[in-house]
Amino acid sequence: MSEQPYRQNPLLRMSYSLIAPLYDLAIERPMREARKASLASLPASEQRHVLISGAGTGLDLPLLPALHRYTALDFNPQMLAHAVPRGKHLEVDFVLGDSMDLPFADAQFDHVVLHLIVAVVPEPQRCLSEAARVLKPGGTIILFDKFLHPGQRAPLRRLFNGLTRRFATRMDVVFEDVLRAAPELAVESDQPVLASGWFRGIVLRKS
Repeated sequence: MSEQPYRQNPLLRMSYSLIAPLYDLAIERPMREARKASLASLPASEQRHVLISGAGTGLDLPLLPALHRYTALDFNPQMLAHAVPRGKHLEVDFVLGDSMDLPFADAQFDHVVLHLIVAVVPEPQRCLSEAARVLKPGGTIILFDKFLHPGQRAPLRRLFNGLTRRFATRMDVVFEDVLRAAPELAVESDQPVLASGWFRGIVLRKS
């Protein structure tokens, strides 16, 4: 078996272990309403199997309907330890694993949630294509993240990207470039959410 992709960036792995206790203070409140709006795309009537890929400290979990079965995956054990108490009201399995190399069979999930993970991992295209692989035909990927638009210059973001990508997140990811890695996915909706459209809420459906 090849080495998991996230292990190719040990600084990123270490930094998320260090910031796990502080992550919620910086992220939870500013992102809460955007998370709610994104997760409203999940069905509300029939039980489905939902993968939360890159679950982090579990900030999505209190916002999820108890109707569904969930699998929450993250590469960082410290992050998952914070997530477990947040899933007490849910039917959820916690899995230590890599969003760029998912430990699941093809077409296993009805929906995949990718919140603030595609623009964090070293290989965004691989993250999205893996989510598409484990998604059943007709299922959706619910995505909330920060993306540049095609041709957008954003010089400051690109300038700092060389630093931030090593320990926190990428700032130069163009969604439309990432989408080309998964031709079986079609955009169902794409809405600006925060920071003048830098953050977008996107729903993709698998053919």
